[in-house]
Amino acid sequence: MKRQRLSRTRLRVSLLLVVSLFMLFGVRLFWIQGLDAQAYAAMARNASTQPVTVPAPRGDILDRNGEVIATSVDSLTLTADPTLTTKKAPQIARILVSSLGEDRVDYFDLIEKLRTPDTRFVVLEKNLPAAKGQKALQALRKAGAAGVFSQKTTMRTYPGGRLAANLVGYMSQTKDSDTPVGVQGIERQYDALLTGKDGSATYEVSPTGQRIPMADSTVVPMKPGQDVQTTIDRDLQWYADQRLADAVRSAGADWGLAITMDVRTGQVVQLSQAPTFDPGSKATMQDSNTVSRFVQTVYEPGSVLKTITMAALADQGKITPDTQISVPGKMVIDKFPIGDYWQHGTLNLTAAGVIAKSSNLGTIVAAQQMSNQTMHDYLRKFGFGVGSGVQLPGESRGILAPAASWTKANHATISFGQGISVTALQVVRAVGAIANGGVMVDPSVVSGFVDADGHRTDAKEVPSRRVVSKKAAAEVTRMMEAVTADDGTAPAAQIPGYRVAGKTGTAWRVNPVTGRYVRGQNTVSFIGFAPADEPRFITYVVLDKPFANAGGGSTAAPVFHDIMSMALERFGVAPTGSRSPKVAQEW
Repeated sequence: MKRQRLSRTRLRVSLLLVVSLFMLFGVRLFWIQGLDAQAYAAMARNASTQPVTVPAPRGDILDRNGEVIATSVDSLTLTADPTLTTKKAPQIARILVSSLGEDRVDYFDLIEKLRTPDTRFVVLEKNLPAAKGQKALQALRKAGAAGVFSQKTTMRTYPGGRLAANLVGYMSQTKDSDTPVGVQGIERQYDALLTGKDGSATYEVSPTGQRIPMADSTVVPMKPGQDVQTTIDRDLQWYADQRLADAVRSAGADWGLAITMDVRTGQVVQLSQAPTFDPGSKATMQDSNTVSRFVQTVYEPGSVLKTITMAALADQGKITPDTQISVPGKMVIDKFPIGDYWQHGTLNLTAAGVIAKSSNLGTIVAAQQMSNQTMHDYLRKFGFGVGSGVQLPGESRGILAPAASWTKANHATISFGQGISVTALQVVRAVGAIANGGVMVDPSVVSGFVDADGHRTDAKEVPSRRVVSKKAAAEVTRMMEAVTADDGTAPAAQIPGYRVAGKTGTAWRVNPVTGRYVRGQNTVSFIGFAPADEPRFITYVVLDKPFANAGGGSTAAPVFHDIMSMALERFGVAPTGSRSPKVAQEW
């Protein structure tokens, strides 16, 4: 009897435990299915979803005619889920190395990524050409290796290779961003506009990592970047690049520049630098050739600046092309001896003769009619000591010391282009004002922007301002035409059928360490515009540290001739058919 009561008690306790357990399961099931169903469904979806960035295509960089200079092509980024790849990491790594090449991926680096703990997402390789990335994925699927995925991306390419590279710039990956950013030039200046805004997509995947057809997905549309249309003419640019590179090699120069600008609009139609680089190949890049020398490198311009000195004097009514100047054989100013590049006694030259023969001493005599402040103010009006106005990063203002600090020697040397430092675009803008009848127009390299729908927005109109009178500009133009005459310093700049105005330049180079001039090391140049009787284009050629006897008329002027000739032909500028008027060089 006692035993029976004990058995019944045990049965009741056991029954109570079973009922309690079922009640607990029931409550939990009710909680999951009824009260917290959405949260658990979300957890299930998260465990089987794949987030993907939808990159915005980067805008193209175009020439003035819509020809592509820089563009983006489809590429792939390979990613992996280490929870699926850990066991087969060696096999997956071997397949990827075989498909992509040892120069692209490293076997041991891949294994480390494929076995990354505590994560379901790692990046294996970025910016793969689409065909090569698809080949690798096919090889993995064939081998039954799951857990490697692809994301569509874009890769920057430059169809012209080195064409206008120092203007265009290049792309580089930074530590702070997964997206390459523009470095130097237009790629940097307009990076935000070119980049656009990325979108995103999230979709469900199977346990093996394959996307489930017709499954739910979330998409945030991307916004493509805008195209940037430059003022550059691709064909003229290509020719000038080659011609300048040949000249730099032939002269043994450290570097060279060639710039052509429309004097009426300020649009730069050609801008070359040598040596240069291929923005699509890091192996070609060095600090010395990726710098944008036309706005970042400062140098002493030499005798091309005599045109500005004469323009300032002509604007004040102090000289004309026929003004008589008695030029001494030598001068000593502040105990510094100053001479011309050739030995001579006293010469009787006109102002035009001083320019034609590029006499330092004749320029000093003429410039003595101006005070320090007056000459400084004219140089400032012509844009020296301030930016060129072009919209490019890293531009230097050059060096123009305050007039109050000038000595008599400073006044003398600055009048012929020594003791002042400039950028090439500053010189083009300044002498371009003489060509444009005394009106200076800021240079521009971008004409407009085109969005993904084809809508174009013009770039802001560049400012212009009068710096000297039309009469003064015409008088200096006459003087500069004497430079390209048969008895001038640059007959090699003559172009049959066109009147050409120009000026040579030779300046001593400054040792950046000692700050002293180095004899035998020069920067030589030639600047000119045509047709001189109805100016359209100005071209400036600079060669730094060529062979010792090189001069602007013999070394830079022939490059000017070739580039200017093509520019006139390319833009259909008709020959004027007239000859330059004879200007007396002596009296």
